[in-house]
Amino acid sequence: MALILLNSFVVICVVIIHYEFLFRLTALLPKIGVIHRFRIVIGVLVALVAHAIEVWIFAFAYYFMHNSDGWGHLEGNFNGSLMDCSYYSFTTFTTLGFGDITPIGGIRYLTGIESLTGLVLITWTASFLFLEMQRYWKSKELK
Repeated sequence: MALILLNSFVVICVVIIHYEFLFRLTALLPKIGVIHRFRIVIGVLVALVAHAIEVWIFAFAYYFMHNSDGWGHLEGNFNGSLMDCSYYSFTTFTTLGFGDITPIGGIRYLTGIESLTGLVLITWTASFLFLEMQRYWKSKELK
């Protein structure tokens, strides 16, 4: 039960963070006094920051789980550091998964839910940026 609660808490946190970033970006972009193309670039940079923060939240969860009894552990090309947890989280969130670090025990479930969450949030960002591009990139600007 604790595993489900922890996994749910982490996912809820990153989804709320992502929503807040995109919501605030929606309000901010029209107010920025630069040409429309640069607004999209700013949107991409802000989205990258949001994703990095979300990945780090998962990394802290891995670090906690790996260094606590009963949650499972990570093994392979892994030394237990927060930086290795971050690397593992980035490869999992993006579904890249090099396979050099393997989850053992209950921590496997966080790995699975992070992949699914990362896929959904990256897709959400892509959809958001596409809609922003449609709003700002009118046919007269492309000529």
